[in-house]
Amino acid sequence: MTDLIKTVFEDGVLNVALNRADKKNAITQTMYLELTKAILNARDDDKVRVVLITAEGKDFSSGNDIADFISISQGEGNLVGSDVFQFLKALADMDKPMVAAVRGRAVGVGLTMLLHCDMVVAAKDALLSAPFINLALAPEAASTLLLPGIIGYPRAFEMFALGEPIDGGTAQEWGLVNRAVPSIVVDEVAWDIARRLATRAPNSLRRTKALMRDSAQLWELMKREGEVFGSQMRSPEAMEAFTAFMEKRAPKF
Repeated sequence: MTDLIKTVFEDGVLNVALNRADKKNAITQTMYLELTKAILNARDDDKVRVVLITAEGKDFSSGNDIADFISISQGEGNLVGSDVFQFLKALADMDKPMVAAVRGRAVGVGLTMLLHCDMVVAAKDALLSAPFINLALAPEAASTLLLPGIIGYPRAFEMFALGEPIDGGTAQEWGLVNRAVPSIVVDEVAWDIARRLATRAPNSLRRTKALMRDSAQLWELMKREGEVFGSQMRSPEAMEAFTAFMEKRAPKF
C-alpha cells in the first residue's frame, strides 16, 4: 500500500487516512486504487464494523490531482473502468457504516465522497465545494442525485454551477453534515461516533443501510455521469480550464 493512504484498525473501526498533506490531499489514480482496496477489504472483514475516513494536514482533500487528470484526458479508454470509478463503485456498494472527519477544504470528490458516508463531522470553518463546472467537467459519484436529495435542487445547482464553497456551519444547517465542531476536535468527535456505531448490532446496521440506499441505482447513475464526465474531460472546454488552472488565470470559454 502506498504511504499516501494510511490505515489503522482499532475498536472495530478501520481508519483510512489520506496522507498527502503537502498537496492538500489531492487524490491520484494510485491513491484511488489503494482506497478501493481498503474499502473492499473492510466490507469483507467481519472484524471491521465501521470505516472512518480522515485526512492528514489542514485539508480533507482538494479533489482530483489536476496533473494526473490531464494525463488521463490525453489517453483513450472508458473512464468508468478507471481507478477513480472503481473507488466510486466501492463507495456505492459499501454496506457497513462510514464516517468522515473533515477539516479545511473538501473539493470535488473530496465533497462527493462524503455523500456516501453515513455520518460526517466537519469543522465549522471547513470549506466544501463542488466546482466541476469551473473545470468544464460534470459531477460524479451519483452526486447529481444525492446532493439535491440532501440539500434541495436550488442549493445543489448553485453549488455545481457556481462552484462556490460553503462552510461547515452552513453544511450542518443544510443537512450535508451531522456535526459542525471546532477544528481542533473534529477527529475526536468522529472517532467517538465511529466507536459508538461499532458497538451496535452489525447486521442490523448493514440491513438498515441497505434499505436506505439503492446501490445498484447509484452505480447505474455513476456510469451515466462517467460518460458525460469522460466526454467533457476530453473536450476543448476542459483543456482550456485545465490550462488556465495550471497558469493561474481565469479560463476563456
